[in-house]
Amino acid sequence: PLEVVPLSRQSQEFFLLQRIQDEVHRFAITFHRQVRGKNTFSSKLDGITGLGPKRKQKLMTTFKSLKAISEADVAQVAEAGVPYEVAERVKEVLGKENE
Repeated sequence: PLEVVPLSRQSQEFFLLQRIQDEVHRFAITFHRQVRGKNTFSSKLDGITGLGPKRKQKLMTTFKSLKAISEADVAQVAEAGVPYEVAERVKEVLGKENE
């Protein structure tokens, strides 16, 4: 069972516990912001082997949206500056998302 330990609000023990609590809270908030920040800017194109930031930028510059990429055929995606094998993987990933 829990036991209540009386502490004066002016005691060093109370001050130490309060600082520990504040540090735990700061750590949790920082972690949450990092996780939320990473997820905010994620894309369905992330994680496709062979498709780095430059190739993603080429695709988005050419097609303007993920929907337009998914509606294009593999040859059109490859013409945007992506190797044919990578274009096939892009179409595969975006095709699964549309099902």
